[in-house]
Amino acid sequence: MLSQCVRQSSRCTRLAAATLPIRHFGASVAPAAPAAPSATPASGFAVREERLRRTLFNGKSFIETPKNHAFVLPGSDERKIAKASTLTADSIVLDLEDGVARNRKAEARKLVLNALNSVASASTMSAQASLAVEDLTAVLQSPKLQGIVIPKVEYASDVLFVSEFINSVAPASSRGEIRLLAAIESAVGLLNLREIAASCPRLDALIFASEDLCADMGITRTAGARELLFARSSTVVHAVAHRLQAIDMVCMEFKDNQRLSQECEEGFEMGFTGKQAIHPNQIPIVNDKFRPPASAIKKATRILEGYKAVTDKGVGAFDLDGQVIDLPVVKWAEKVLARAGIRN
Repeated sequence: MLSQCVRQSSRCTRLAAATLPIRHFGASVAPAAPAAPSATPASGFAVREERLRRTLFNGKSFIETPKNHAFVLPGSDERKIAKASTLTADSIVLDLEDGVARNRKAEARKLVLNALNSVASASTMSAQASLAVEDLTAVLQSPKLQGIVIPKVEYASDVLFVSEFINSVAPASSRGEIRLLAAIESAVGLLNLREIAASCPRLDALIFASEDLCADMGITRTAGARELLFARSSTVVHAVAHRLQAIDMVCMEFKDNQRLSQECEEGFEMGFTGKQAIHPNQIPIVNDKFRPPASAIKKATRILEGYKAVTDKGVGAFDLDGQVIDLPVVKWAEKVLARAGIRN
């Protein structure tokens, strides 16, 4: 099954694919300045309740079945789009925003829409737009579009605007399935993470965009990325708190596999569930690094087996190889297996 999404903000919209079991298609578009939505933001409790309802009725939630990577490519490059359909990618993002020259926007919209419609089956697709209304209107013509990646999100109203746009423009048959992913790219966006993460039941993920944040703050990105530690950690904390997936920054040195591996390991350890990719060669490395290692899977399996055995006897905590195993450790084990795609 394939998946398709749309990505848009009050300034920009990018079309991106976010959560295919096998492959994803998406697109990205340019900035506009829509009026603030009239809707009142849903309460954080109501949003969490709706996400829990989706989990109960669908059997699994977005955060419980995370995608390891989002592969981004220009929506104006027909050759790359055709090649992308042959990749075993979790998510393919067709960019209609920064990756497309202004004089090729109209052409890119047609290419992206054709790519969406040519997919045999889709489950989630995203878009980011520079000319927001034009880009969103174009990609929402596809009944296979099921998600929107919103770039440069700074306020909860950015997310609500896109949700309202979907309700107004998307085909009635598919609008209820379209998910949202919010890209955090500025200092203002970081300050408003709490409201953004709780803004809308459609929201499935937070994406950390390091290059845009560095540009906004006037800082230089270093190899160790220590200057981004607070921003990355904040993104993960708010994603987890609101049952969202957290997608880490792009490794711009696409030929440096060692640096990519290091960034992936750091991101995984920080709690990110996936990472953006900009070159096909990055995909296998990202996939490998964002899956729990065999040693962790083995340990988690033993913990859950031991926990079941002692709870059947009415015992709580127990000893495993000299380590006390209590409920928090059991929850860790459950998440490890969930990220590995193993049902316990």
